[in-house]
Amino acid sequence: MDPAARDSTEASYPLHARVCESCYLVQVDDVVTPEAIFNDYAYFSSYSESWLSHAKAFAEETVKRRGLGSQSLVLEVASNDGYLLREFAALGIPTLGVEPAANVAEVSTSLGIETIVEFFGSDLARSLAADGRLADVVAANNVVAHVPDLNDFVEGLRLVLKPEGVVSIEVPHLLRLLEQVAFDTIYHEHFSYFSFSTLKMVLARHGLAAFDVEEPASHGGSLRVWAAHESAGALVRERVQAMEQLEGRAGLATAKPYQEFTTRVERCRDDFLSFLASSRSSGRSVVAYGAAAKGNTFLNYCEVTVEQLDYVVDRSPHKQGMLLPGSRLPIFAPSHVEETEPDYLLILPWNLRREISAQMSSIARWGGRFVTAIPSVEVFG
Repeated sequence: MDPAARDSTEASYPLHARVCESCYLVQVDDVVTPEAIFNDYAYFSSYSESWLSHAKAFAEETVKRRGLGSQSLVLEVASNDGYLLREFAALGIPTLGVEPAANVAEVSTSLGIETIVEFFGSDLARSLAADGRLADVVAANNVVAHVPDLNDFVEGLRLVLKPEGVVSIEVPHLLRLLEQVAFDTIYHEHFSYFSFSTLKMVLARHGLAAFDVEEPASHGGSLRVWAAHESAGALVRERVQAMEQLEGRAGLATAKPYQEFTTRVERCRDDFLSFLASSRSSGRSVVAYGAAAKGNTFLNYCEVTVEQLDYVVDRSPHKQGMLLPGSRLPIFAPSHVEETEPDYLLILPWNLRREISAQMSSIARWGGRFVTAIPSVEVFG
């Protein structure tokens, strides 16, 4: 939010996650259009060191696993600022990105990564196929959850894939979201929340067979699902059955874990607000790290204001000098922490606590400590 609009009325939208009693796909109401979210996007993947390491490892492993070479094509849907495709390009693999946010795609293009500025779907996939640009590997990292028309998107994946090609999809794992009370990952930008079983079912509706699944640690616990054309007859790995059994034991196809989740979220909120109140009453200052969507969800659900939290810092210069929506906390560069020496630094992207606490370890110089609030309040450092 631009500080110039501080005194203006701010748009707000209801946020409700709903569970389908038939397939147990979790979705939020479609109240904000993709165009409103992504046409001028504030998230640049390259500002997270752990995510860059994740991307590099994925590229190296995929090239080896699929035997990719100079005649191959890796297509990434929602390629952001080229963080992943540049790793493939460095290995001599031709690449193509699709990114709807023009401001982000501009960075990718400046790196020499060909990028189509458009929303991906069946129409674009047909156009690429007609031009003979079918992919050996389609990477869809943390994008399937962002798609309002899920069937059109998955059909596009099928259309743009070579007969023997593979799709790699990464999404936050619904099972881990429930286990870790990670309600902060529920926001309008994420239309859908997947278990492996549900995602497998969606893919099958479009002739894609999930033949392998991994669980990367990213985003607090994710799924990486590998799929191919059903006609390719890919060997189904043992991990597929193991994952289905794990989710079955957790009861993801029953109402119970979703009902219990509500109570646990409310307890998480109440414990955090008690921590803030106790800190303030004892004269201790609290600031936050991470001006991302998940932090906004958390702070706005807890109805936090500048009276309880002084400010937030973020490494991205695209966010510095702005205000968080809702809470209207000012956003500074991380160096601002050194200038103010707060007692507590709340790490909003709790899944990156190790990376961030290492970057900000200098707070120990004045006795500062770190805090995470999900799944419960923890003070450390």
